[in-house]
Amino acid sequence: MVRAVSALWVFGYGSLVWRPAFDHQRCEPAKIQGWTRRFWQGSTDHRGVPGKPGRVVTLVPQADAECWGMVYEVAPSDRRAVLANLDHREKGGYARHEVAAELKTGERVDALVYLATPDNESYLGEAPLDAIAAQVRESVGPSGPNIEYVVELARALSAMGASDPHVEALARLVQA
Repeated sequence: MVRAVSALWVFGYGSLVWRPAFDHQRCEPAKIQGWTRRFWQGSTDHRGVPGKPGRVVTLVPQADAECWGMVYEVAPSDRRAVLANLDHREKGGYARHEVAAELKTGERVDALVYLATPDNESYLGEAPLDAIAAQVRESVGPSGPNIEYVVELARALSAMGASDPHVEALARLVQA
């Protein structure tokens, strides 16, 4: 008996929130527990260049935290193409993980998420927020200015009614 391939769920918490750029049949605001979003990952392939990386988000474990983003349901027929696209897009230090996501409706799904961990060569780690803002203001890569990434993420989170003090504070600093 051939087992049917189920739909793929993808949880986006950075640029995937506002620019998924892959086929999906459904998208909904969702949250995951135990993770917080931080601008600790370097980007030399999208929002910066080698020698002058931009800063993009990753998730950092934090027991009492919740992180809002978007969850996308990918049709089984699109699964292979979407995964190839995402693996290429997230190749700069991100690896696949699985998380439990809760949609605003209360529905729970197991979702794929891409995380950058401290052991990848592009990981920049923690820094004072004003230093992160200065780096963001100066960084531009093939996908555009790093400021756009921060501002669009803040705008998208606000539009879904999700609060993220780290993103909000950085957005204020880069626009000052």
